[in-house]
Amino acid sequence: MIRAEILVRQGADVIVDDTTQTRYQLASVSKQFTAAAVLLLVEEGMLALAEPVGRWFDGCPQEWQNITLHQLLTHTAGLGHWDDYPMIDLARRVDPGDLLKTFHCVPLKFPPGEGWCYSSPGYVLLAHVVERAADTPYRVFLADRIFGRLGLTSTFAGSPGARPDLALGHDAEGRPIPTWELDVVGMGAGDVWSTAKDVLTWLDALERGRLLSEPYRTLMLTERARTDNGPDISGYGYGVFVGELNGRRWWHHSGHNAGYKAYVGNIPELGRRIVVLSNTEATNASTVEPLLP
Repeated sequence: MIRAEILVRQGADVIVDDTTQTRYQLASVSKQFTAAAVLLLVEEGMLALAEPVGRWFDGCPQEWQNITLHQLLTHTAGLGHWDDYPMIDLARRVDPGDLLKTFHCVPLKFPPGEGWCYSSPGYVLLAHVVERAADTPYRVFLADRIFGRLGLTSTFAGSPGARPDLALGHDAEGRPIPTWELDVVGMGAGDVWSTAKDVLTWLDALERGRLLSEPYRTLMLTERARTDNGPDISGYGYGVFVGELNGRRWWHHSGHNAGYKAYVGNIPELGRRIVVLSNTEATNASTVEPLLP
């Protein structure tokens, strides 16, 4: 079935609830979980935001030596997005080591810290750092330290296997299309599946500090780097865009995997939280705009 599920709440009031127990790919909304995983380890002293990524990867090119976790989190490391890595087939599973070597082969777009470029490959690297620092498979870390802790019982990361209640992705004309590979290529960048209700629980947990204590909650949800874009996406925190909407501060993120679109937003002053999950390429901004105050 092709559909877009919408859940909007303002404070305790339900504005829209057109949801089921179906699980959708969150695509780049998954980056919020990656950022939170890194910050949990920073909070525990196992990682440091200023430490170089070369600590965790052998054979990094010289130009990578000064890239920090902070720069990967804020898309200021100089890495490009998927279009800058045309040799990577997003639908095909590859060896993790080969994927990392491919990242190394593409020159940085700018010296670390001297620009801003949205980068899913940067978040794949962050997931590997979490895995290595915690000595735990990334999807297991998310399940144990985030999903289970917050009661996100319908949420998981990676390939779905035989799990039930999964939305099948479709193109804009309604035809089923193959999913992207989520265990290696999409790990940390677009690998989480969830329901609208679980995602709303996640947004509330972030805003209310149920997962991250201070100052890490604030570090994640406020501007850490300028994007030089419009006022609604003027900055990037860790895993979230931040800016102003009609004069009110908000944080939000969209996502797009093959056959899936996702959008989440939170306007703290109003207590308004917005979740849109769909399994069709036909979903666009016209679905979200009427939900904004």
